[in-house]
Amino acid sequence: MGSLSQLKASFESFTLDFKRPSGTSRGVLTQKKGWKLKLTNSEGTKGLGECSIIPGLSPDYTSDEEYEQKLNEVCQNPARFIENKDLLLDYPSILFGLESAYSDLLNGGKGIYFESAKAPSGFLIPINGLIWMGDPGYMQDQIEEKLEAGFSCIKLKVGAIDFKQELKLLEGIRSRYDASKIVLRVDANGAFKMDDAIWKLEELAQLDLHSIEQPIKAGSWNDMEILCEKTPLPIALDEELIGINELDRKIELLETIKPQYIILKPSLHGGFSGSKEWIGLAEERQIPWWITSALESNIGLNAIAQFTADYNPVLPQGLGTGGLYETNFEAPLKIEKGNLLYLK
Repeated sequence: MGSLSQLKASFESFTLDFKRPSGTSRGVLTQKKGWKLKLTNSEGTKGLGECSIIPGLSPDYTSDEEYEQKLNEVCQNPARFIENKDLLLDYPSILFGLESAYSDLLNGGKGIYFESAKAPSGFLIPINGLIWMGDPGYMQDQIEEKLEAGFSCIKLKVGAIDFKQELKLLEGIRSRYDASKIVLRVDANGAFKMDDAIWKLEELAQLDLHSIEQPIKAGSWNDMEILCEKTPLPIALDEELIGINELDRKIELLETIKPQYIILKPSLHGGFSGSKEWIGLAEERQIPWWITSALESNIGLNAIAQFTADYNPVLPQGLGTGGLYETNFEAPLKIEKGNLLYLK
């Protein structure tokens, strides 16, 4: 493959349009920006990765100008950052793109990032169907779509509309399907206040939900520790993990809060190397986990799917975002009956 020092790198930005505006706790998204990162070796083989950000959530993004300044720095000497990943600890989305591109390059530049993609028949990953925030009618329409498409795990974003209306939507599903037929997850994205979090968790727990993601805003470890101790509903942390990059801080977080689950997004949680470290620490403490994409294009989603499949997951993962966009890059991925398929 030639030496690392001979690697050349380049990047280019792209923008994807959502098929329809998608509501989150950080507002409504209509477009998604990202950057392709390419590595080329001395023989001309190219590896492709994606640097994917979500404004207001990604810790390494403040503006396009500053972000591209860092990308330029990486592209001037990619070997330095490949050999010293700690230099990108504060830039998880760039590390994710660089690790993806390098892994693709090592595997011949054919879009193969991890061992799972080498299986003769491809692979299958159970995933949840995601219901975006919006008015009750729109959310109900999405629920019907997911049920008709064969999903057995559905995740609703909560915290944007009236809580009673959100409960009503969940009750509607539960009245038709018990927990053995449909697994229900909710994601509050930190929308609950500590003062009313417990009673809301108690209300939700009566509906036999699987878990709730990030009930209160990240950063209040003491409050989150209390919630995780008292909760009648399992709590999964994701935003809470953002920016926690050093090994001892990761251990401190897990041992202080003691969450029931953690959720990993490689673009936000330290690329693949950082996510691997979180998984190892969680498993040592018997904390289950799952992996979620963070609105990447099919380039990033393909790499994340292969990474996830290497672990042979049983829990449904959050990898169903590839169909959100009007146009997307080619990838051997397909969603069928609540599973993400990697097709050879």
